[in-house]
Amino acid sequence: MKKRALLSVSDKTGIVELGKRLVDLGWELISTGGTHKALQEAGLPVTGVSEVTGFPECLDGRVKTLHPAIHGGLLAMRSKPEHMKQIEQLGIAPIDMVVVNLYPFAKTILKEGVTRPEAIENIDIGGPTMIRAAAKNYQDVAVIVNPADYDAVLTELEQTGQISLETKFRLAAKVFMHTAHYDSLIANYLKQEAGIEPFADTLSLTFEKVQEMRYGENPHQKAAFYKEVANTKGMLTNAKQLHGKELSFNNINDMNGALELLKEFDEPTVVACKHANPCGVASAPTIYEAYCRAYESDPVSIFGGIIAINREVDEQTAKEISKIFVEIVVAPSFSNAAFEILSQKKNIRLMELPHIQEKQPKTAYDVKKVSGGLLIQTLDDQLFDPANWKVVTKKAPTDKEIEDLIFAYKLVKYTKSNGIAIAKNKRSVGIGPGQVNRIWACNQAIEHGTNQLGAAEVKGAALASDAFFPFSDCVEAAAKAGITAIIQPGGSIRDEESIAACDKYGIAMVFVGMRHFRH
Repeated sequence: MKKRALLSVSDKTGIVELGKRLVDLGWELISTGGTHKALQEAGLPVTGVSEVTGFPECLDGRVKTLHPAIHGGLLAMRSKPEHMKQIEQLGIAPIDMVVVNLYPFAKTILKEGVTRPEAIENIDIGGPTMIRAAAKNYQDVAVIVNPADYDAVLTELEQTGQISLETKFRLAAKVFMHTAHYDSLIANYLKQEAGIEPFADTLSLTFEKVQEMRYGENPHQKAAFYKEVANTKGMLTNAKQLHGKELSFNNINDMNGALELLKEFDEPTVVACKHANPCGVASAPTIYEAYCRAYESDPVSIFGGIIAINREVDEQTAKEISKIFVEIVVAPSFSNAAFEILSQKKNIRLMELPHIQEKQPKTAYDVKKVSGGLLIQTLDDQLFDPANWKVVTKKAPTDKEIEDLIFAYKLVKYTKSNGIAIAKNKRSVGIGPGQVNRIWACNQAIEHGTNQLGAAEVKGAALASDAFFPFSDCVEAAAKAGITAIIQPGGSIRDEESIAACDKYGIAMVFVGMRHFRH
């Protein structure tokens, strides 16, 4: 009896070549719909599913393979005589290979203006049923869901006359990976459409691989980069590498830190990051000015760092950047002259992200892996509620100080806790990230600002804290440095001590009622 293969694919890449080689090997082809037409037009002998089932396709093609003549041929175990006797009595012939990829649900829901009925119509029923049945009976049926596997399977058939049990088992595993991904896409789409609260009793997340990494955070760790299936043009996963060596795990993590902060700004802004912490940030009328001011904020830490820019990189800016070693420049575009200059440096990566200012959708999650589980939360997508802005000191901040306070609060939101950020004239002055107590972070920010820019620049600057002051020691340090305004969430049982200290030194302090821990 001839071996039989059932071919029914939405992605027709390589399907005709597969069919030709199977026919050359003496296999019989069964097919449906568009796949049947493609094989027939290629001159291949192919039997329609309706001829096998003796039942016409119906309900606009919703029912065509859901039939015992198909599933009996897939699920009959060849090692069980009673199974083989039963299908023989029922006039069912075995099916030895299934080649199916599913209706393009992801592609459908990513289309602009897609309707719910259109999305639902692209939920495949027969396809998943067939491939799951074939995978369950993998010892007898080879099942292929990815065109990338066609050649290896065909080569094995051509060389040995059969497909090994090991290969069939590996293919079966891929089926359940494929259907799990597919079902997660559907579940998450419907969950959102139905307005089900985000943290339901079960959680199914699905991602698609962008690339393998050379190694992880350290050379002894393996790693890969995956993306969400979503309409997120401005996200890191859509950045296109124009030049430079392969990205590393740390490159991507650090670039993410830079991009998240950059998205807080509308005017021309440059963010320099090191280990996902900002080290030099500035806004200015032009990108060239913004870059120069960001660089001057911390010319030491920017070396080997990540630079994120929210306007096209021009020739003048490129010339300045080329004077130092940086790992990555990510921007919406590069002028021809800028690209020519920067691409002369072989160790720099140039990343193009046209929609760089687009923020993540509110439906996105922030996820952190912990031992044995996941922590998941909604995004920290607010800076503060203006209604909660409260001046708590005798002195109110000036308009200029308010501008600096808001700038500093944007910086500290993306600085590892305990974090302190100091800003003046729309640029960072000093940043103290990731300390185990707040006064150390405060002293570090003041010290860095004084060393890099001088005491005169720190004097009259604004200071932001990612969480409340537990004591008045940070106010004391700020006053000694000449800082004139402070922004913090407030909420400590010792708030009055910090307020009294500010009043003593003539510092304006604002509470905004929203903290930004970042661990």
